[in-house]
Amino acid sequence: MTASSRRTFLAATTAFSLGRVLGANDKTNIAVIGVGGRGNDHIKAYAGLPNARIAALCDIDQAALEVGIARVKTLTGEAPKGYGDMRQLFADKGVDAVSITTPNHWHALATIWACQAGKDVYCEKPACYNVYEGERMIEVARQTGRMVQIGSQSRSVPHIIKAMELLRDGAIGKLYMAKGLCFKRRASIGHKDDRPTPPPGVNWDMFLGPAPKRAFNELRFKYNWHWFWDTGNGDIGNQGVHQMDIARWGLGDIKWPRNVVSTGGKYGYIDDQETPNTQYASFDYGDRELTFEVRGIMSGTEGGIAKSGNNYVGNLFYGVDGWMSLDSDGFRIYKGEKSELSMEGKAEKGADTGPHMANFLAACRSRKYQDLNADIAIGVMSADLCHLANASYRAAKRLAVDAGKGRFIGDDAANAFLTRKYREPYVV
Repeated sequence: MTASSRRTFLAATTAFSLGRVLGANDKTNIAVIGVGGRGNDHIKAYAGLPNARIAALCDIDQAALEVGIARVKTLTGEAPKGYGDMRQLFADKGVDAVSITTPNHWHALATIWACQAGKDVYCEKPACYNVYEGERMIEVARQTGRMVQIGSQSRSVPHIIKAMELLRDGAIGKLYMAKGLCFKRRASIGHKDDRPTPPPGVNWDMFLGPAPKRAFNELRFKYNWHWFWDTGNGDIGNQGVHQMDIARWGLGDIKWPRNVVSTGGKYGYIDDQETPNTQYASFDYGDRELTFEVRGIMSGTEGGIAKSGNNYVGNLFYGVDGWMSLDSDGFRIYKGEKSELSMEGKAEKGADTGPHMANFLAACRSRKYQDLNADIAIGVMSADLCHLANASYRAAKRLAVDAGKGRFIGDDAANAFLTRKYREPYVV
């Protein structure tokens, strides 16, 4: 054993020993990191679970943190601790697990630090900001023995689980294509100038974390960070990663494709957004194909996918005997030359995040990552397909993939998009 590997092993062993052993009737003390829109969804979901206690919150924005603390007290009758730096939270031995709802570029480092501190992790999608980070997240999760669930909550939704079982059992014959649709209406973000200082109470350096140092700009903060390459992955890695995960799942949890090509652009708007609002990607698996479409401007439906405002989000599966349409309302199977409806399944009413979190808490007790519906390895692979597509889009060419290495063959420039240069001290 080398000195380096010995240090890694000892750190992992020490971290594992930090975790509190939970009894059947104990509540898991949860900390939510990132108290924005999705963070508040997490607060509401955990407040509704009988075996969870919201023990702490963390945010780099003091105002958001204070609002979150007040909300937890209203929902549960107990005010959680508040932290402005997640590293201080990880040192809190009263916290058993963390729920990460930070921007994408923080997912890996927050998860790694949490695992090394002996905390189990529920991390929002996409699992990782790039391919390299996903590899490190899996490595540390396994070394430390921590449970790491990714927020791909479709894996805990009954009608989607049923649809996947039907596909696996041959309901539409041998599959030859899966298609993900992310027709999510997005307005132009416009333009705003940089500001000399961030708003009071905002730790902008901590927000940037691993990303390059930049002056504060309102458009790079509070949700719109999704549309800048420093911090986000566009809508294919935002809403789209859910449909990517379902497409991959339906095809048998496929992994690396033989090659990938992605085209598109930012059409219709003149603004500061960097990521495409219209994107097409195709992944070649030899005898099967996975395709994906992102449309952020006005668009029509396809395959009967459910309508919510101007949003059409779902999946289509094609087999030699028929096809399936799957969305948040349910699934529909069409068979034969006349494409007649042969089976339909309706979605159950209720939120989808709570059951996924309940699955996470159950695994925190069993200490078996195989019990997780969306273990880190599952979430990383689905995110990696989004990263491959974005790399092809940015490189403006089709790219061959080495499945053994998870990298592009003979293209250093394209492979550079699968990692990043990290800013000290926020290094993955």
